[in-house]
Amino acid sequence: MKKIMKFWISAIIALSFQSHPSLAQTIDADLMKRDIEVAESALATLIKHEMSQQQTFFGLNVKGSYQPGYGVTFRLPPDHAMPLVSFHPHEMGRAVIAEGNSFRYSINSNGHERPNGSAPDETRGEDAIKLKEKSEISADSLRAAYNERVIQAAKNFIVDFGDFIGQLAPNEKIVVTNQGDQHHFYFNTGKRTRISVEGTRADVSAFRQGKLSRDQALKKLTVVNTESLDTREPDMEMLTSIFTRLYRPDLSRTYFVDGNVYYERLKDFGSIFYMQMVSSVERSPNRHTIPTLGLEDLDQASRDKKVTELYPAFEQEIKQNILEYGRTVKSLKDDESLIFNISLTKCSGCGIPSTLELGIKSGVLKDFSAGKIDQNAAMNKFTVKKGANQ
Repeated sequence: MKKIMKFWISAIIALSFQSHPSLAQTIDADLMKRDIEVAESALATLIKHEMSQQQTFFGLNVKGSYQPGYGVTFRLPPDHAMPLVSFHPHEMGRAVIAEGNSFRYSINSNGHERPNGSAPDETRGEDAIKLKEKSEISADSLRAAYNERVIQAAKNFIVDFGDFIGQLAPNEKIVVTNQGDQHHFYFNTGKRTRISVEGTRADVSAFRQGKLSRDQALKKLTVVNTESLDTREPDMEMLTSIFTRLYRPDLSRTYFVDGNVYYERLKDFGSIFYMQMVSSVERSPNRHTIPTLGLEDLDQASRDKKVTELYPAFEQEIKQNILEYGRTVKSLKDDESLIFNISLTKCSGCGIPSTLELGIKSGVLKDFSAGKIDQNAAMNKFTVKKGANQ
């Protein structure tokens, strides 16, 4: 069945890509858009096929985007849209797993999967409580199994079909993740997972050319599968306070933060800090104020021009601030990461990214703090991911 599935996906994609070059110096935006849309369909099909072994089926929205110099990122539904557990008030023996409005299956009293519509077990009192606890454990197991199947499908997708995005440069990446490009975690409760699978176009091409075996290509993929921790750590709390204050209008000289900075701690991965940046205040129709620069009564065109000019300074400044204040974080292991996930100010047609994600290893921050590397060397250690241009 897997061979048949792979054949049909390959045939569909091959027909779509038969005309474009294997490597292009200048990106053809229309061709890239077509490549990504076909790849989105292929990835969704592979994931559905992995789930079919559990006799489940659901609609899955996959969204891909290209960032020059970085690669293509395929985003799956974020954690709050992944399978969640609920209990029917009169059917405590049946835990229902739901994906969106269509993916539904259930767990019966012995923890086994049961199709919807089958009769619930009779349970009351303490038995019902015990059953609920057991079902919750089973639901956690199902969530873990769901994540593993998504990861397996993502790995197969990158190795088997990643080279069909023909305009990627050798050093550019193909990434599959369940992390959206907007922060939302602090509105959710319960466990949150972070899944990411990534590989380079060069490794995929090497596999296609017979320079790597399939097992070797799979081992070259970087896989992250972790969950959030509920612990609150003093150094993290301090860093949120510092960045919330740094990016108030009276201190910032670029963009300023809307609300507060939030963070989440991920097991064996690091911490992610979330910031929503704005640049101006609309005092009346088509009249804007940029408080960080003391500019008032700007029309839309003048406001947009100034916002665009501020972006390079903002990116440089926040990297420097992460180095300066991030080195105060002591609770991360050397191989764990400090990541800032930033939603950027709205500026239609300005050409600045919609989001910016900056990541750096804790070990780099410690080396910088100890004087083992200078600022320029540390700045070059950042990983940078930018969302689609506005």
